[in-house]
Amino acid sequence: MEFLAEIVISVLLVAAGIFGLVGSIGLIKLPDTMTRLHAPTKATTLGVGGVLIASMLYFWIFKATLSWHELLITMFLLLTAPITANFIAKAHLHRFGKESDLPDTKTDRGWATFEDEAKEMQPVMTRVTPPAQAPSDH
Repeated sequence: MEFLAEIVISVLLVAAGIFGLVGSIGLIKLPDTMTRLHAPTKATTLGVGGVLIASMLYFWIFKATLSWHELLITMFLLLTAPITANFIAKAHLHRFGKESDLPDTKTDRGWATFEDEAKEMQPVMTRVTPPAQAPSDH
C-alpha cells in the first residue's frame, strides 16, 4: 500500500512540475499580454494544485494526519486565478483595446468594457470633517 501511495504522490509531483514549467515558459515566451495571461492562470495553477494535493496525500497516508490547509489553498487558487485573469484582461482591453477591434457580440448589447465610454468617471475627492466636539463639563 505504501509503495502505491509513493507512486501516486510521485506522479502528482512530476505532473505538477511539468505544469509549472510549461506555465512559466508560457509566461516568458508568449508574445502579448492577452496570450501570456493563460499560462499562469491555467498551467501554473494546476502545478501548484498538484503539489498541494500530493502534500495532503503524503501527510494523510504516511503521517496519519489529515491536513485541510492544502485543500483550502488549492480551492482558493482554483477560485481566484480565473477572477484575477478576468480583471487583468478587462483592464488590458479598457486601456489598449478599441471597440472596433473586438468581435461582434451577436446581441443588441456591446462589450461591457466599452458600454459607458461617453461617461468617464472622474475621481471624487471627499473632505474629511472633524468630529463634532462633545460639550465639556468644565
